[in-house]
Formats: sequence, structure tokens, C-alpha cells
Amino acid sequence: MTFLGHGSLVLEFGGKQVYIAGDTENTAEMKALTGIDAAFLPMNLPYTMTPAMVADAARAFKPPVLYPYRYGDTGAGELMELLKDTPAIEVRVRRMR
Repeated sequence: MTFLGHGSLVLEFGGKQVYIAGDTENTAEMKALTGIDAAFLPMNLPYTMTPAMVADAARAFKPPVLYPYRYGDTGAGELMELLKDTPAIEVRVRRMR
């Protein structure tokens, strides 16, 4: 496990790396990540990212699987629309309750 700034961390297991972002925006450090197999990115204003910021970060470090979380009323539809032309990133949306 590697701790990064803003409460973020990278978990390593089974030869895979999973990035879990804390309450943060699309920082330069996040966009410079490499070798990430799955990412959990928070998407809900005012404390985290907008869908456009999540899409920007995901395009930068290209996780094959992206789980938006903490999206509340923001909804994940806009993020899915923003990344529809980026087939290398599969957006997986789970029901948040």
C-alpha cells in the first residue's frame, strides 16, 4: 500500500494496482500515475471533482477500469458521456445509497 496526498492511496495485490482517491481534485500527481489497473475517483461538488475533472484525470493516467464514487446528486451519466469516445477506459457505475 502506498499513501499519496489528499487521503489517496494505491493498493497492490495479485499483481494489480488499484488507486483510491480521497477528497481531491484532478491534481498533477494524480494525472502522473502509471500502471493503475482500476481507479476509484470521487465526483461530487463542492468537495471533490466534477464529471469533467474526473474524465480529465482518467484520460491522463488511463485506468482500464474506472469507478466513480461519492457522486450523490451529480449522477454518473455526464461522466459516461464524456468518456464514451475513450474505449480503453471502462466506466463501471454502481448504485450509491
